[in-house]
Amino acid sequence: MLSNISKYDGKFYHARKFTNVEDILAIEVALSIALNSTPYTITMQTPGNEKELVRGLLFSENVIRSPIEDSLMEITGMDEKGFINSINVKLAPHLILRDFAGTRNVISASSCGICGKTSLDELESTKVVNTDILDPILVGQMFDKVGAIQKTFQQSGGTHAAGAFTIDGELIAMQEDIGRHNAVDKVIGDLINNNSLDKAKCLTVSGRISYEIVSKVKAAGIPFLAAVSAPSSLAVDYAETSGISLMAFCRNNKLTVYSNFQQVFDATQDIKENNKEISYVRK
Repeated sequence: MLSNISKYDGKFYHARKFTNVEDILAIEVALSIALNSTPYTITMQTPGNEKELVRGLLFSENVIRSPIEDSLMEITGMDEKGFINSINVKLAPHLILRDFAGTRNVISASSCGICGKTSLDELESTKVVNTDILDPILVGQMFDKVGAIQKTFQQSGGTHAAGAFTIDGELIAMQEDIGRHNAVDKVIGDLINNNSLDKAKCLTVSGRISYEIVSKVKAAGIPFLAAVSAPSSLAVDYAETSGISLMAFCRNNKLTVYSNFQQVFDATQDIKENNKEISYVRK
């Protein structure tokens, strides 16, 4: 049985020093769903119970309400690690309650970053161009600046926040929303409206980082992404190939860098290469 967690190397930062760590991250993979071989949607998910996910998604979106025999759930693809990445549901047309082809634009499970996509081939593979080096000591200050003006959260405790910063740690946009991805979209829209997108070098988010957050930051051309909670495996993999330095567990002036580490610290700094720590829980 395949595991839905995986070990990832990172660089843990605290008190102006980096040490190598090995963290356990939840795996996130893309699952493509088709009905009678017609693409319906892609959803991001934790591997396992894919047929139940497909059945529940189609039921909750009122596409198929009738029972579906297991034999009609056809696994049509698996990735190089053995995870299921595509399922086709074979069903009589009269049991499909509405026309769906090319119309779905709501992604369930962990991601909204590929809304409207029906094929993995539609996802880009370009890199964010960057020549800046970020001082990690600024990251804690960034979160402090966002927290100080996060009024809706202070009153309700129920919203996420995203903030955009220059490479020197100047806050140039902050937005709140009940959804993490919505807060990011609002910040990017604010930057565009104020002609300051090119000044944004780091984006901070509350909560965790999954694929869709990296996708949005990449689309905006922002090379640094920081969050207070954990990243998913796909978020780290996608950030690495996209040229984005992903930093997570950013709390109490500590953080872990999971991708493109060379952009976050001066390469002449001393890294304790032989001090390999196993880090499962952050405090």
